Amino acid sequence: MAEQTTEAPEGIDAANVEAWFESNVPGAEPPLSFERISGGRSNLTFGVRDSAGGSWALRRPPLGERLGSAHDMGREHRVISALQDAPVPVPPVAGFCEDESVSGAPFYVMGFVEGPILRSAEDARAVGEADRAAIGERVVDTLVAIHSVDPDAVGLGELGRKEAYVERQLKRWHGQWEKSKTRELGLVDDVHRRLAAAIPEQGPATIVHGDYRLDNVILRPDLSDVAAVVDWELCTLGDPLADVGLLLVYWSEPGDDFMPLFAPATIAPGFISREQVKARYAERSGRDLAQVDFFVALGYWKLAIILEGVYARYSGGQYGKTEEGFEEFAKIVERLAEAAGQAVGRLDG
Repeated sequence: MAEQTTEAPEGIDAANVEAWFESNVPGAEPPLSFERISGGRSNLTFGVRDSAGGSWALRRPPLGERLGSAHDMGREHRVISALQDAPVPVPPVAGFCEDESVSGAPFYVMGFVEGPILRSAEDARAVGEADRAAIGERVVDTLVAIHSVDPDAVGLGELGRKEAYVERQLKRWHGQWEKSKTRELGLVDDVHRRLAAAIPEQGPATIVHGDYRLDNVILRPDLSDVAAVVDWELCTLGDPLADVGLLLVYWSEPGDDFMPLFAPATIAPGFISREQVKARYAERSGRDLAQVDFFVALGYWKLAIILEGVYARYSGGQYGKTEEGFEEFAKIVERLAEAAGQAVGRLDG
């Protein structure tokens, strides 16, 4: 975790949160220090340390107006709590606060999980090239583990409707587009129409992470396995191939002319390819990936809408101090919409 700061970052009411920790987090010993953790373009994550060296991660919605269940802290807390004893690595849960008077919005607290997060090709340099293929395989295996959990058995059977997942996703995200768009982009509407006309038959519903990618995984310090999967804010029940399709969207390779995450770790030498990701998932899960290209198109389209929302929130100051270059998000949204259009076109062929 980064160096502590005595001044609480925007989004944290230090005195109130410290009092809440004293009452709700066993073992916490004030005074507390807080720091904004880099990464994450939606809900905000803060590192918290106490005077005895204890450490936690606190999650809260972005500053300002929020859009629906994407920022539902209770839902995210519920998912992670339900998975504590499942064969899916998640952070230990420490508590949930739904009282907005404490710090301006609901938040939940987890134990801080130490370990590398590979967000960029630069981060990948800290990992030996010989380890990268195994890391990629473990990321795929962890997704298989998520999809193997019986939602009813862990108390998540009512997390969402199990049927008509794609129809619900198309309705939800097109609605989010209408609420958050900063300009007209006809291709988003066109891809929505074409996807709606090509929905594949859905198999048995599983837990769907909703934003599964390499940099939402914390590795063990010795790189032997995945220590924790984080950022469950979009989790629901539905078609597991949606997670596979979106993972493939994020899994850039050297030479790609467009990379949604700029220069992600997966372009470093040694990582497995997208074809290898698909092959390993199919082998380990036993699922038929014949329709995965539809979910790649859906992934590009959904990501375009998510990043339009990020751009709109940056423009509105909801992340506090504006980061340099945030205007690039507007261009990325257009490129994602173009990629979605191209992917839908391949379905037609």
